[in-house]
Amino acid sequence: MKNINRRNFIKDVVVAGAAGMAGTDAYAGLIKENKEIGDIAENGYGPEGIAPSGLFHYNSDGKFRILQLTDTHYISGDPRSVRAVKNVNEMISLEKPDLIIHTGDVIFGSPAEKSMREILGEISKYKIPFAVTLGNHDAEYDKNRTELLDIIKTIPYNITSAVRGIYGVTNYILALCPSESNRPERVLYIFDSNAYSRIKGIGGYDHIRFDQIGWYRKNSMAFRNGNGGNPVRSLAFFHIPLPEYELATRDDAGGKMTGTREEAVSCPAVNSGLWASMKEMGDVEAMFAGHDHNNDFSVYWNNMFFIYGRFSGCDTVYNDLKPNGARVIELTEGTGGFRSWIRLYGGRVIQDRKYPEDFVKK
Repeated sequence: MKNINRRNFIKDVVVAGAAGMAGTDAYAGLIKENKEIGDIAENGYGPEGIAPSGLFHYNSDGKFRILQLTDTHYISGDPRSVRAVKNVNEMISLEKPDLIIHTGDVIFGSPAEKSMREILGEISKYKIPFAVTLGNHDAEYDKNRTELLDIIKTIPYNITSAVRGIYGVTNYILALCPSESNRPERVLYIFDSNAYSRIKGIGGYDHIRFDQIGWYRKNSMAFRNGNGGNPVRSLAFFHIPLPEYELATRDDAGGKMTGTREEAVSCPAVNSGLWASMKEMGDVEAMFAGHDHNNDFSVYWNNMFFIYGRFSGCDTVYNDLKPNGARVIELTEGTGGFRSWIRLYGGRVIQDRKYPEDFVKK
């Protein structure tokens, strides 16, 4: 294992595979005043953060495939960005996912709008629903996070949304249902992990805030209530890894790790307790982050998976983990756990694992 210092450069959205949410029993505690999908889509916000067109169903074979792209760091007009474009196209063409989630640092320069439209346009042309959560670099140029969200929401097949009244911009929920039901079997929580610390005397990266955690807990309980009092199995996606990513990899932690760790975990100095809340609620099985370009590992610690995507970007930023690629998550109807692998540019598959079976001692 090699540790390095992080480099200092520091609406046509009618979606195939999605269905209307209104009136389902599982959403009884969530929908409240908004009774029709039209009301939700009109203002771009789902009740309590459920994204418009954010209800999916398993395919006829009982599978649902998610492609996680991360850290494309695209700059319009920069020839160094060609590698990211080629990678995005190859990953989607080879994997044919049902949903694409980009976990941030989509762009890395001005003009921000043109850069965002070009790289997300490469995704949009496949007519597959895609979701975005912003990274720490996206809003460092000529558009702030809210302006970037407004741009993203105009791109066809995007299902990116937001929640009023809590910190951050790209916080929302997607749900996956059995093939013949609208009762969610899986929940995908998308968190905005924000950018840089705003606490006086504490530098580095920002943390997921207390009101975001409260939003998660409220929705987790609502899904539980709609599921006969049982937690609904969930996954979480965000850009900046939690401090537990670092704790889980310590030599004395007892975690089981697979994959590549070639740089130290770049997490916030502040631990706001999201992982503790997830353990209390008992629903989240795994979390997926980006941010650290030279890491693609999965570690199982205290009955939770802490997982990195594969760097999907180009040569506008540091990247020693070559070739680029993407992580794939495959869910199976009626079962817990999941299967995940990394697809490398050029077609090779690595780290094909069953979670948790391949990590649990027999």
